[in-house]
Amino acid sequence: MRLSVLLLLLIIVSSCSTVSFLKKEILSTEKELKDHTGFMLYDLASKKTIYEHQSAHYFTPASNTKIFTLYTSLNVLGDSIPALKYVVKQDSLIVWGTGDPSFLYSEAFQNRKVFDFLSDSSKKLFLSTNNFQTTSYGPGWAWDDYNDYYSSERSSFPVYGNLISIQSFADDRLIFSPLYFSSQVVTAPESKSSMEIIRDQDSNQLTVYKGEQKKEKKFNIPFRYSTDLVTELLADTLNKSVDEVTMPLPKEAGILFSIPSDSLYKVMMQQSDNFIAEQLLLACSGILSDTLKPEIAIQYSKENLLSDLPDEPIWVDGSGLSRYNLFTPRSIVKLWEKIYAKVPRERLFPLLAIGGKTGTIRNYYKADQPYIFGKTGSLGNNHCLSGYLITKKGKTLIFSFMSNNFVTPSSEVRKRMEKILKTVHEKY
Repeated sequence: MRLSVLLLLLIIVSSCSTVSFLKKEILSTEKELKDHTGFMLYDLASKKTIYEHQSAHYFTPASNTKIFTLYTSLNVLGDSIPALKYVVKQDSLIVWGTGDPSFLYSEAFQNRKVFDFLSDSSKKLFLSTNNFQTTSYGPGWAWDDYNDYYSSERSSFPVYGNLISIQSFADDRLIFSPLYFSSQVVTAPESKSSMEIIRDQDSNQLTVYKGEQKKEKKFNIPFRYSTDLVTELLADTLNKSVDEVTMPLPKEAGILFSIPSDSLYKVMMQQSDNFIAEQLLLACSGILSDTLKPEIAIQYSKENLLSDLPDEPIWVDGSGLSRYNLFTPRSIVKLWEKIYAKVPRERLFPLLAIGGKTGTIRNYYKADQPYIFGKTGSLGNNHCLSGYLITKKGKTLIFSFMSNNFVTPSSEVRKRMEKILKTVHEKY
């Protein structure tokens, strides 16, 4: 009896010590970094909040938005990704994209199902994009990010990740994938300190600025998407004619499935792939309706999957590129709890960024046994991290750490987060 009382007292003292540490560190973080911090730490087993600070306040989540996209996809999509819808009419094969981001995308697993289906068909191939009813860019995206790899345009039938991959060499050689874009190059009369390649904002013309280059360098630049362009790229890739047709998607259309869904979730969550996140939301909308429009999936999710969150999510895109997204730490914690209840731990944790091991936190939270499994989120002056924390005593905790509007280097914010979460891991 005395031993039980002693153990209980030790647990209480340890808990109070942790709470005192968290309060002190988070308040000093806000003061020293001049940021706005939201934090919540939750014990999954006891269903009790250990500590919270401004957890009911809304913050810019950046790529923590992908947690919402993941949960929606887990509930709407099956084990495999719908690759395309199609009908056969006489001598024609007519296809509609479903938003599947994997076709010929170097970051995604490839199993050739879509390529072989299109290539092996003896029918004349037509592509319709009538079911795509949204804009290439999401609301609130930064317009001047168009040349950066993380801002690929959204589309119904993506190819090559909607990216131009260019390998440059010290002898000024350039190798293009797809090769089609090698004809779009012009050389600028002026040079820069290092080589740069800038795409024209409204076309696919690529301007090469020569500069000092001692080793190979790779550029990944989003291309300006159009149906004319994608039919040309498909024709080059499949070595057969592909034409555009304007035709609504019929209800009797068949569905071809491509790759395992988890293979996309893993890249989205570990590497924070914006393109995959946006396309997954389109794929969800295509399952829920005959239209590819992210608002359809978001509205469905908010009404049917997320209505029990403590605070209504202000949610506008799949990736978190938009600053219009706003979530609260306590809603993110609740969402992680819902995901944990839906997906077995042995399947879930390998999909996430793992401290000291994989993804966006591979250089942080290093330990003999990984103890952080989650998702980061970064935009200018904003950094977030949320997920699961395993303590040395074997407890599984859920946390959401959101830091907004700081003016210090983001590396300082990351280090402070790491100090706080590492202490929780060791002491709680």
